[in-house]
Amino acid sequence: VQLVESGGGSVQAGGSLRLSCAASGSTSSTSSTKCMGWFRQAPGQEREGVAVIYSGGSMTYVADSAKGRFAISQDNAKNTVYLQMNSLKPEDTAMYYCAAVLQSGGYCLPPRPVLYNYWGQGTQVTVSS
Repeated sequence: VQLVESGGGSVQAGGSLRLSCAASGSTSSTSSTKCMGWFRQAPGQEREGVAVIYSGGSMTYVADSAKGRFAISQDNAKNTVYLQMNSLKPEDTAMYYCAAVLQSGGYCLPPRPVLYNYWGQGTQVTVSS
């Protein structure tokens, strides 16, 4: 499974961005994945889970730090997962990564990086004050 993120950029505080994660490969169908998630990592900090969506959109999770501002969604027809980020804050500045857990994989929550089988290359989000 290959995951390619896009949509990052630089915005001022209070602005919005929508990140996209397109999946491809022999098991790229979102039905082959148990869940997909968005993680972020700021310089000198550990990678943290931001949002997770289970296959079919039956359940979503958003970290407390992003609750009320971020939303995760998916388009099964396009094998794409989105992260809508509103009311961005400077502390949201980080490299954002998309990741997936296959149906044969482990747990999705809590969103620990070690649980996720496949990762994208990341897309940078910079929020200025």
